[in-house]
Amino acid sequence: MGERGRRGHALPLAGKRVVHTRAEHQAQELVERLEALGAQVLAYPAIRIQPLTETGLLDRSLKQATQGGFHWLVLTSTNTVRVLAQRLEALGLGADALSPRRQPDLRVAAVGTATGALAEELLRVQVRCLPKKFMAEGLAQALEIQPGQRIFLPQSAIARPVLAQALTAAGGQVTAVPAYRTELGRGGVDLPRLLEEGQVDVVTFTSASTVRNCLARLEREGGDPRLLASVRVACIGPVTAQAAREHGLTVDIQPTQYTVAALVEALAAHFQKERA
Repeated sequence: MGERGRRGHALPLAGKRVVHTRAEHQAQELVERLEALGAQVLAYPAIRIQPLTETGLLDRSLKQATQGGFHWLVLTSTNTVRVLAQRLEALGLGADALSPRRQPDLRVAAVGTATGALAEELLRVQVRCLPKKFMAEGLAQALEIQPGQRIFLPQSAIARPVLAQALTAAGGQVTAVPAYRTELGRGGVDLPRLLEEGQVDVVTFTSASTVRNCLARLEREGGDPRLLASVRVACIGPVTAQAAREHGLTVDIQPTQYTVAALVEALAAHFQKERA
């Protein structure tokens, strides 16, 4: 449709150069939604998801889960879901090893709709618990943990401890296990040069790790993070926004719902208001 919609109206993000900092395999929905509203999307992957070099602890916990060893499986990201599906296959346990058919007493919780949907697709599970606020704190509040229940919490090696601590405080016996590593991203546009030339309108962040790693990557590539003060900064939710502020950034855009769709809608509303 170009820069105008079907009725000839200018698209809300027409001409805006929007940088996304997501890992490449996670960026498709964000890119498509931004482009549909007219944005020129610039990829600058700040993070890269890498498998663990040693999977023994994860594999043992996963086998325990397939043998009725846990009351709850708590999923905090789509990355975790993909890793569990890969390990189930590698261990020969079967894609449906955690499904209700094989594990009728295992309850599954997910931090958000995207994680839950992927879990149901790849792991064949039924998500029983989904928080109203798509963040670790919301998930901890939504879970009705009974004292003594065993909880399997596979997550990033750099995950915040807040969820494990909250579940433990509620009386759960938490097995928090690293499932993957988050490393500095690579590839994409020459962001240091684009910032220097004023060729960026917005930088989007979808996790605290994208904030930290974007700044680290900028510095490693000879860029000046202070130039981010001249662009709009959009964060998917309060945890991401807090990380941005802790690193000296001003957060201009933050949706009330912590989803990619809401982030794009908030971006569009921001620039429509500017044009008004």
